[in-house]
Amino acid sequence: MIHVIASIQVKKGQLNAFLEIFKANVPKVLEERGCIEYVPAVDLPTGLPPQEVNPDVVTIIEKWNSLEDLLAHLSSPHMSAYREKTKALVEKMSVKILKGA
Repeated sequence: MIHVIASIQVKKGQLNAFLEIFKANVPKVLEERGCIEYVPAVDLPTGLPPQEVNPDVVTIIEKWNSLEDLLAHLSSPHMSAYREKTKALVEKMSVKILKGA
């Protein structure tokens, strides 16, 4: 199993628009071969150090059976459509692909 943590910084004032498009795509992703989990999350301010809070960041938490399944996901038609719909809303993105230690 692999884990993916994607951090997406959306443009100011675009969080709700981004989440609406993202959540509409979630059922299609969950139907893909090898998808175990695919969840958007936003920062929860707790006041605990050293937490950094950014109200314009969406963190996507994913679990996949294999790297091959993840690669198929990334090249799927619905992901291409999602990227096209959100490209004007996204400022920057980073991805961590992890395996169990």
